[in-house]
Amino acid sequence: MRTHGTLSKWNDDRGFGFITPAQGSDGIFVHISSFPPGGPRPTVGELISFETQAGPDGKTRAIRVMRPGVSGKRPQRHRAPPARRRISLAGVVTAAAIAAIAMYGYREFNKPAPVDRVVEPAAHVVATPPVASFKCDGRTTCSQMTSCAEATYFLQHCPNTTMDGNGDGEPCEKQWCN
Repeated sequence: MRTHGTLSKWNDDRGFGFITPAQGSDGIFVHISSFPPGGPRPTVGELISFETQAGPDGKTRAIRVMRPGVSGKRPQRHRAPPARRRISLAGVVTAAAIAAIAMYGYREFNKPAPVDRVVEPAAHVVATPPVASFKCDGRTTCSQMTSCAEATYFLQHCPNTTMDGNGDGEPCEKQWCN
């Protein structure tokens, strides 16, 4: 049976208090769990409606407390239905263009180096200037030469050279062309 009364005592730290019924009987115990969830904290002097029940210790206690002007239910948040996304042709074309650019950039970035650009010098080859840069300038001995190619050019093109001691056509065998 629902009864009305006034909250006469309240201990907010411990979450309980006492209600003085409108009929003027003794105070009735009330716990915070009997109030509707989500509402404001109870205050002394507040008018409330409640039902009674015998507690575990046999004493009467208030249950299912209602407050005038305060809804017993938690306020529900109204959610708008999810918006339907439209896929436009411009969006699809833009996404395809971005994907194509990304793929092109990825392929260009990961492209292996061309083989013809890789130059590995041979260990046995001595760097020499091109043949056209040699000219007969009066040098005739191996000690005056700077490479085997130069000595070979002088032996074949210049007169009075003394660079082929054994006459086999290979100059400066001990110094440059070994």
